[in-house]
Amino acid sequence: MTTLGLIGAGHIGSALAQTALDAGWDVVLSNSRGPETLADLVAELAARPTARGTVRAGTAEEAAVAADLAVVTIPVKAIDQVPVDPLAGKVVIDTNNYYPQRDGQIPDLDEARTTSAELLQRHLPGSSVVKAFNHIQAAQIVSERSAPGTGHRRALAIAGDDATAKERVAAFVDELGFDVVDLGTLADSWRIEPGTPGYGAEDDADQLRAHLAAATRG
Repeated sequence: MTTLGLIGAGHIGSALAQTALDAGWDVVLSNSRGPETLADLVAELAARPTARGTVRAGTAEEAAVAADLAVVTIPVKAIDQVPVDPLAGKVVIDTNNYYPQRDGQIPDLDEARTTSAELLQRHLPGSSVVKAFNHIQAAQIVSERSAPGTGHRRALAIAGDDATAKERVAAFVDELGFDVVDLGTLADSWRIEPGTPGYGAEDDADQLRAHLAAATRG
């Protein structure tokens, strides 16, 4: 079994845990409030008849250490709380979106000098960050899965600076039930941030490519 380490156990984290368990992954969940606060969620996930992997709660450090593939799914304002050393050399999926009303004003993002994914990569210099799962509603990660080759299969965009890391995340996204569109580097990931045409759109791959191409920054 391979292990998915989740740093963040909110709506997106919980949905990814469910779909990964169904795909046969082991899962370690963590949040900012401590493993004991995740007992009910772990019990609920473990009891599902479709779960093929195991699930347990841990600290963020423990999730990072256990991860063969890691996911950071927390508010952008909390990026500096992500453990650095245990994620070195690992692929880290970034699902985060910048919402000033929640995260406060971040001038580098407000003035389009960088992207939220680049901020996480800056915090994790020894890791390979790949943007994914940031433009789909959490419930749809579960409800819109389908097999490869399904007509108009829902597609998700990924972005990253490491080609090998992107290949790994693309395989994971496909395994969970979605086609993949590579939109480019972390610097390009603004094309699928909140307010862009593809954000939240229920697109197949061709539709998503068109929406990414139509995005404007501002």
